[in-house]
Amino acid sequence: MTTTRNITIEAALDEAKQAYTDRNPASLAHHQAATGAMPGGNTRTVLYYDPFPITFARGAGARLWDIDGHEYVDFLGEFTAGIAGHSHPAIRRAVEKAMDSGISLGGHNTFEPRFAALVQQRFPSMELVRFTNSGTEANMLAISTAIACTGRKKVLVFRNGYHGAVFMFSPGANINAPFDYIYGSYNDIAATQAEIEANAADLAAVILEPMLGGGGCISAELPFLQMLRDTTAKHGIVLIFDEVMTSRLSPGGLQAVLGITPDLTTLGKYIGGGMSFGAFGGRADLMARFDPRSPNALPHAGTFNNNVLTMSAGIAALTEVYTPEAANALNAMGEDLRSRLNAVAERHGVAMQFTGRGSMLAVHMTRTPIRSPADAAKGNAKTRDLFFFDLQKAGNWIARRGMMVLSLPLTPADIDSLVDAVEEFATSRAHLLQ
Repeated sequence: MTTTRNITIEAALDEAKQAYTDRNPASLAHHQAATGAMPGGNTRTVLYYDPFPITFARGAGARLWDIDGHEYVDFLGEFTAGIAGHSHPAIRRAVEKAMDSGISLGGHNTFEPRFAALVQQRFPSMELVRFTNSGTEANMLAISTAIACTGRKKVLVFRNGYHGAVFMFSPGANINAPFDYIYGSYNDIAATQAEIEANAADLAAVILEPMLGGGGCISAELPFLQMLRDTTAKHGIVLIFDEVMTSRLSPGGLQAVLGITPDLTTLGKYIGGGMSFGAFGGRADLMARFDPRSPNALPHAGTFNNNVLTMSAGIAALTEVYTPEAANALNAMGEDLRSRLNAVAERHGVAMQFTGRGSMLAVHMTRTPIRSPADAAKGNAKTRDLFFFDLQKAGNWIARRGMMVLSLPLTPADIDSLVDAVEEFATSRAHLLQ
């Protein structure tokens, strides 16, 4: 990579975008054609980035190929859903076998109780569980369950939290579900406890990710989570852990590592084996409200809640692919990677750091220690964009926002290659990272 010492970040970014455009004419043409049928050529907002997004042709293992013929090592893992890599043979076999017996049966099938029992075994706080089609749906149902069971209306969320398509709490436009929200401050014990105490009589639920995923891989601190557990229990408020992403961080989710048991847990992403999946579950007394044998049972509809493709893929994912041993190994690999990347930043004396836990991490272009979204906001967004384009040019696929997620097919050589690419970035762009 050639750079000029006196080049500005704006000029460097313009240069990187132009090189990106020149390398990807087929993706540009594909994007332009797609805008005729979809607003912005897009049906999933997070996948769009300026000047236009890459279009992929295929994936295998931990590799991706775009329609311009470039190969990438996949360090994004479908934003945590692709833990098995692309087209894992065990999941392929399970799905093909299920398809042989019919897809939309319109009744109970043999897969769903087995899958539910596997989820229950992995996440003991989920004494009873129900399936949905996405993490968004799971969070919608968990919040609605808390409201129905407590008779209260307010929901405490956290600034910069994310719980799905209609639960986005970062600055900017949104189309959030119209619940009565109040806001806590992540990792701020005093401010959040005061908010809970002031609204306790009307507060149905507190929902949070025990580590912010899309919010920058910022871990909740144990005293903060313990305060939430104690204060919600004191007032009969339902504590919901959104573990749609973080459940991958140990065989039993992040709650197992932390030793904090929520009242309800939501799941999604990888547990469905790459198929559309969500689940919510928890305390038996709360979940029993959905028992259709009971008078005044709460309804929970969904044509595809128990679809055989997700159920069968999920069974394979939990029994053959993301076993407890595999979970421990992948998260150990992530811990080692994050340590190595932070060592690169420290060695070069640049304003760059990597936060996260286990197999999830994110880059922040700041020296400020990251404890909250407010700290993360101090990072330089332009140098983070440059990081994205430079790593992509080197054949590494990450999120534009700087998120990286490991998957099982990644090898030690892949990890070494990523560290080398970050080393090159820190070396060649050092004058822009002060």
